[in-house]
Amino acid sequence: MSVVEEPGLRGAGGHAQAAEVLARVAEDDIGVVRLAWPDQHGILRGKTVLASELKDALEDGVAMTTTLLLKDTSHRTVFPVFTAGGGMGAKELEGAADCMLLPDPATFRRLPWASHSGWMLCDAHFPDGREVPLSTRGLLRRIVRRAEDAGYESIMGLEVEFHLFRLLDPKLAPSDGGQPGTPPEVALLTQGYNYLTELRYDQLDPALEILRRDLLALGLPLRSMEVEYGPSQVEFTFAAQEARAAADLMVLFRSAVKQIARRAGYHATFMCRPRIPNVMSSGWHLHQSLREGSGGRNLFVDEGGALLSETAKQYLGGLLHHAGAAAAFAAPTLNGYRRFRPYSLAPDRAVWGVDNRGVMLRALGTPGSSATRIENRIGEPAANPYLYIASQLLFGLEGIAQRRDPGPPADTPYEAKAPLLPKSLAEALSALEGDAVARAGFGEGFVGYFVKLKRAEIARFESEVHEWEQREYFELF
Repeated sequence: MSVVEEPGLRGAGGHAQAAEVLARVAEDDIGVVRLAWPDQHGILRGKTVLASELKDALEDGVAMTTTLLLKDTSHRTVFPVFTAGGGMGAKELEGAADCMLLPDPATFRRLPWASHSGWMLCDAHFPDGREVPLSTRGLLRRIVRRAEDAGYESIMGLEVEFHLFRLLDPKLAPSDGGQPGTPPEVALLTQGYNYLTELRYDQLDPALEILRRDLLALGLPLRSMEVEYGPSQVEFTFAAQEARAAADLMVLFRSAVKQIARRAGYHATFMCRPRIPNVMSSGWHLHQSLREGSGGRNLFVDEGGALLSETAKQYLGGLLHHAGAAAAFAAPTLNGYRRFRPYSLAPDRAVWGVDNRGVMLRALGTPGSSATRIENRIGEPAANPYLYIASQLLFGLEGIAQRRDPGPPADTPYEAKAPLLPKSLAEALSALEGDAVARAGFGEGFVGYFVKLKRAEIARFESEVHEWEQREYFELF
């Protein structure tokens, strides 16, 4: 019996979808299929199999070393895997043992920029079929099920800023091959501070057209491409999706943009604030609402003529109450905290407002509009989307359950009497450790694991005296 015959391991329709994938690979003469797994940082890892081996991979998975679960952003293994319990108290992690990547056939795509290649997202399982509890895609799936059990469908919309540069020198000399390696040398594609000007867009058009063409061919629901405020900075927006689909979209989008750009002689980075003169910080604004059941009415709409329903306000209250802990998942790099500045387009405290770009949580829509939603402006584009989205849903649901009052909206967000957001990753991790709802929702083991990974980054940063952040994040994200 194949591994996927284990009860519940592949959902309804999964076997038919797998058969469709095999037929398409044969029909399209695809030579290889990339089996991609989103790690704890939201970076895609995995293996590439020949088309002739895909049937076995769909039935039995492919082996993956469990050390990939235990690495920080420099790809160093943080936990002592050759000790009892692999440094995590888990027998399955001892000795760099293998787990299994099981492809999700519903995610299959052909890569337009590498047409000989297919692609699928995978979930991580132990050899006996149990899902690896540290897998962040599985963690989001569990929290979404909690929302569904309460009668909610979570809808998320992505608004993502990033930088697009011309690649001058990829830094491939042997002396550049460190851990991490020397970041590439780049040049601007445009000067900045011409927000939304057509002239700047036309200068970016040759690069953006390459991205647009391949992203649409990939099937991503792209809505707009915009010139952002800073030099070589752009923003892409996407149609709203169910929470799990939105997270899958984000990891594929980031990886696709970086690959497409690199092949065309550009360097794309989702690092929040690159160490380059005059550049601006990039954010990831996450739009969110709840529907009644699957495809039902928007529960954030107030039927009495106000902008937000009581459900929306309570959801807001939960996000505000847990803002410090949520920051650890929304801005999980040291670099992300360089964005939170007063009197800017980024928040510095836990407040909400109506169509105000200085608040953390921005209420959008008009009374009675089905598009009514909450925009969280705290995120950085390097965040793991499964953890960012899961934390929003977890804390929002807790706000509804506890009927949390968000208080009145702030008209002057940088002067409001409200808790300040964490000023560093270290502060955010402490808030996460102290948040009982986070520990219960994500699990004590997961919170401890995540905090240890991130504190390893902080420790390495504090031991360096040079451009640590650029070396760490500029090429990776």
